[in-house]
Amino acid sequence: MASSSNSPRILVTGGAGFIGSALVWALNLRGHENILVTDRLSTDEKWKNLVALKYADYLDADDLLKAVETRPDHLGKFDVVYHLGANSATTERDSHHLMKNNFEYTKTLAHWALGMGARFVYASSAATYGDGAYGMDDKMEDIDVLRPLNMYGYSKHLFDQYARRAGIDQRIVGLKYFNVYGPNENHKGDMRSVVNKAFAQIQNEGKVQLFRSHRPDYGDGEQMRDFLYVKDAVDMTIFLGTNPDVGGLCNLGSGKAHSWKQLVSAIFAALDLPVNIEFVDMPAHLQAKYQYYTCADISKLRSAGFNGTITELDVAVKDYVQGYMAPGKLLGD
Repeated sequence: MASSSNSPRILVTGGAGFIGSALVWALNLRGHENILVTDRLSTDEKWKNLVALKYADYLDADDLLKAVETRPDHLGKFDVVYHLGANSATTERDSHHLMKNNFEYTKTLAHWALGMGARFVYASSAATYGDGAYGMDDKMEDIDVLRPLNMYGYSKHLFDQYARRAGIDQRIVGLKYFNVYGPNENHKGDMRSVVNKAFAQIQNEGKVQLFRSHRPDYGDGEQMRDFLYVKDAVDMTIFLGTNPDVGGLCNLGSGKAHSWKQLVSAIFAALDLPVNIEFVDMPAHLQAKYQYYTCADISKLRSAGFNGTITELDVAVKDYVQGYMAPGKLLGD
């Protein structure tokens, strides 16, 4: 990794988004402010995520791509490129947009970063694992067997495959984020975490709606996910950004699976309210694309030297609910 001073120059794409802004916040806590943030700011209010953060400059994501393609030396050298910018909507059906935005953009940035000797860290996704039939092992030899359940997952999987074919996968690291939740996700609309949505439902209706199970081996609300607090997610991300010996794909999760019932119960507990869950039918268009169980094997991350504490679910939910959602605060406020 290029390193010309004690203050590395860092690029964070998607820096106004959920994980991106949390990453900038975490970098600020470590004393890093020489950061170029890029994103696409439109009509939502993710710009608010940037207000309390410290960074050197901002550049529109399309202008970054243009500069990289036409004048690759114009922006100068970076020590680390955290490429978190993408369309992360699992329900997005515009395949052309996803291929351009998630696949082609990532290819271009990866080769540019490697060309200047920067550490390149990019967001893959646990969605690439599909229904989990082939496991969720970031050390698996043959990723070509994976079958993502939606176009978003496929757009991420395609770059994972490309990196291997191009022989660059061990020179970069792809982050397979599991179900991340926490402050700074308010702008995500339907893609907000269940914690965020459930908090709003409890405030408005005093109850939470969860999908019924459509498989006999899972009870209603017993579908399970690996939930990861965003503060832990960015600690893991920075660790990998500063450890260039780690290459390939890396699961970022808590390493534990919890049910939706457990998650929602933690929200009610944080609000000191009795649990009140209403089960509703899952929309037909989601039933064939629904993951009933995810759990990250994080042994690769641990063996690489990450020894950070992963916040227990009830503690993390309480921090999110009482520290951010209830008072209406964002990271850095």
